[in-house]
Amino acid sequence: MNQILIVDDEPEIRQLIRMHLEQSDLSVIEVGSGRQAIQYLQNHAIELVILDLMMEDGNGFEVLHYLREINAGPLVIALSARREVQDKILTLGLGADDYVTKPFSPMELVARVQAQLRRHRPQSSYPAKVLRLNKLVLDIDNYVLRNDGKSFPVTPVECKLLALFMQNPDRVLTKREIYKQVWNHENFDGNNLSVFISKLRNILEPTEGSPHYLHSIRGIGYKFSGDGQ
Repeated sequence: MNQILIVDDEPEIRQLIRMHLEQSDLSVIEVGSGRQAIQYLQNHAIELVILDLMMEDGNGFEVLHYLREINAGPLVIALSARREVQDKILTLGLGADDYVTKPFSPMELVARVQAQLRRHRPQSSYPAKVLRLNKLVLDIDNYVLRNDGKSFPVTPVECKLLALFMQNPDRVLTKREIYKQVWNHENFDGNNLSVFISKLRNILEPTEGSPHYLHSIRGIGYKFSGDGQ
């Protein structure tokens, strides 16, 4: 059974989230501070963390930083009352897999949790756990990309994006199509996608501003060049 950790300093919010998650047959643990979260994570395996960024002890971002120091650590859905685009971009850039603003719909949050868990599990659409495309080798199980012999750790979202691109070389994919495949829901968020495309380019491209692999198709989406040209 999937293990979910809720990290929030408001008991009412934790109980509300827990009730809806347990109704969906998910196993839930809750803690009331970032410090407690780190202590728990040091000794227990968790698949997904629902993390409030603005707690009284002020260390939601510290938890996120700790999680992203763990190789192939748990998925993270960040909760925050801050709605500014820059806050979302910063949080996703630090390694969160999704960002939900308060107040939120509990049912939407559950849907986002389920979507992340489905994406995190091995997908039947992948006949192999390793994808190869010319100089690129993506180890899906271990979240590692090898590019011309060099290895780069990737997050679960980056891994899913790379898998989608590598399975569709030289094909133009619309932004909405990419978002639906990777985030597994219809609520398209161009800022989320742009952040992760930028992160992939930092890994893939030998020269900043001169893409070899990930090409922007103005007004449509992206095309992944199979030969890196």
